[in-house]
Amino acid sequence: MTVTLCEVGPRDGLQNEPDHLSPGRRAEFVDRLAATGLTRIEAVSFVNPARVPQMAGAEEVCAATKDQDHVVQAGLVLNRRGYSRLATTSCAEARMAFCVTETFNRRNQGRSVEQSLAEAAEIVAAAHADGRRASITLAASFGCPFEGEVDPGRVLALAERAAATGADELVFADTIGVGVPGQVTRLLTGAAGFGIPLGLHLHNTRNTGYANAYAGIEAGVAVLDSSVAGIGGCPFAPRATGNIATEDLVYLLERQGVATGVDLDALLSVAEWITNMLGRPLPGQLLRAGRFPSPAR
Repeated sequence: MTVTLCEVGPRDGLQNEPDHLSPGRRAEFVDRLAATGLTRIEAVSFVNPARVPQMAGAEEVCAATKDQDHVVQAGLVLNRRGYSRLATTSCAEARMAFCVTETFNRRNQGRSVEQSLAEAAEIVAAAHADGRRASITLAASFGCPFEGEVDPGRVLALAERAAATGADELVFADTIGVGVPGQVTRLLTGAAGFGIPLGLHLHNTRNTGYANAYAGIEAGVAVLDSSVAGIGGCPFAPRATGNIATEDLVYLLERQGVATGVDLDALLSVAEWITNMLGRPLPGQLLRAGRFPSPAR
């Protein structure tokens, strides 16, 4: 059994940080992650820097990263303006995202869900015309910070329409970390017939992220998003905290016999590096506890 990991630390991990890393330092972060064997990295976000200053200089980050053939470098876009910026860079994948609830989507993206879905279809078409991959992420698929519980039927209906755009991948995001394994199984099972690879973007806000990840593995998920050291959060979602930590996830998967192709020791070195860069303890547990059994034994 194998699963692809998409590292989102340089984007989702840093977008909620009080300390802003320079484009050059963020490019170094991407390069360090690429050296661990990760094959997909969400490196930047092409959003308004006035709203998310941590993501300013996305084009500079892309220009400064090393060319590594084994890595698909992705950028987050929320609208056609964002895709137009991405199209000037080396990013090989556009990750379009929108929220499944009206309140959150209007606060986060300034438009209705229907408008975002229509724009997603345009972005997929534009990316494919440019020779790029395109994925769609459905944010707040497991619960909304403003509207509360989200009807899985609504999520699946939007997912089916998103799949019909011709996107290369569809990702269900637990943006505020409220989901449980039963919800994961229901959404992945419900979307299994849409003819598109499925992914999960999980946060560990209420300590269910890793259980949800493994439920996804059991349900046949193709891609898991994660963030080294567990950094992350959404600036527009109250009390949203970090993603599941990539090194903790790799440890879990390796112990369960699931291949990731990632060098765990190298990944722990990157977790230590970003911890030092940000100057405080981060949520990932493996960096504190160490591997088992210890490589020294």
